[in-house]
Amino acid sequence: MLTGIALILLTGLGAGWLFSRMKLPSLLGMILVGILISPNCFDLVDTKLLAISADIRQIALVIILTRAGLSLNINDLKKVGRPAILMCFVPACLEMVGVIVFAPMLLRVSYLDAAIIGSVIAAVSPAVIVPRMIKLMEQGYGVKQSIPQMILAGASVDDVFVIVVFSALTTLASTGTVALSSFVQIPTSICLGILLGVLVGKLLVLFFKNVHIRDTVKVLIMLSISFLMLELQSRLEGIVAVSGLLSIMSMGIIIKRNYDILAQSLSQKYNKLWLGAEVFLFVLVGVAVDVRYALTAGIIVLVLIVIALIFRVLGVLLSLLGTDLKKKERIFCMMAYCPKATVQAAIGTIPLAMGLECGNIVVTMAVVSILFTAPLGAICIDKSYNKLLSL
Repeated sequence: MLTGIALILLTGLGAGWLFSRMKLPSLLGMILVGILISPNCFDLVDTKLLAISADIRQIALVIILTRAGLSLNINDLKKVGRPAILMCFVPACLEMVGVIVFAPMLLRVSYLDAAIIGSVIAAVSPAVIVPRMIKLMEQGYGVKQSIPQMILAGASVDDVFVIVVFSALTTLASTGTVALSSFVQIPTSICLGILLGVLVGKLLVLFFKNVHIRDTVKVLIMLSISFLMLELQSRLEGIVAVSGLLSIMSMGIIIKRNYDILAQSLSQKYNKLWLGAEVFLFVLVGVAVDVRYALTAGIIVLVLIVIALIFRVLGVLLSLLGTDLKKKERIFCMMAYCPKATVQAAIGTIPLAMGLECGNIVVTMAVVSILFTAPLGAICIDKSYNKLLSL
């Protein structure tokens, strides 16, 4: 396993550096390296490492979402108001509608299968979006209009919404029934996740103000608590829905609000952690991708993904109606809300494992959406933010 870890770090860092020199997103190089060393290509990754790859990706998400919370000023988010809430679900809903309308015509699947496909590809990737929005917030681009804050928060809640819908649809496909409680889980998961994060954040602020320990130890404490919140989400599954990832980001927001000096210090520590976590995250996303599905998919799958993105863009436009954002700022929001990667890698194979008829096409759609939208979205954000957003 140690050899596998060394291979991921060295090849991932090397590919990231090479693609950065070519003025391309480093994540693209990391994903491609993951595809090459995966069991579907040269099979260079230890099976023991593959067994825990989902947990490693989860750790990376914990790091970047905590970093996001420590950077997010809740007052800036309040200024956005209604659009920030709409961005959490309207773009995803319209994208799913687009797939439900066009997938039966293009792929000859049922409407239920189309809905499952839509729920898999509708989630945006916090791993792609969040670090870029943090960078914009640090540099001041779009901050006065609260654009990066809105996109950052929306992308995090968007995933919770889509995953719950996906779970309900796959249950319906496998059992023929779905309980209304499945959809009640969406607001429950979001609200309880935020409440848990607020409570933990307040307790940590109280503890850190009264107990003087090194910032490195504080980071270790926060990481441990974050892992416990994810475990709590897992243990409560089937009893009550709680979003562990939302609680983690909320914890960071509360620390930022109540102890800003500490939040700034901890952010620097998490930045250093993200350097390694980013490599593991995107290389392992590439490892989870079976490019053979993409090669056999044909142009129709790509056409459907483009149609879905058009519906997502319309959803972003609808969410921003009535705001004071300029045309170029709205264009940036549309581009920034398109990348997909982590959720598709995590849930794309579930319908196939469940034996659902749509399993193969769902995997194919998940793979192609990662390969197409992750680099495209990252490039669009990286190349346009200084032209479309103001300081």
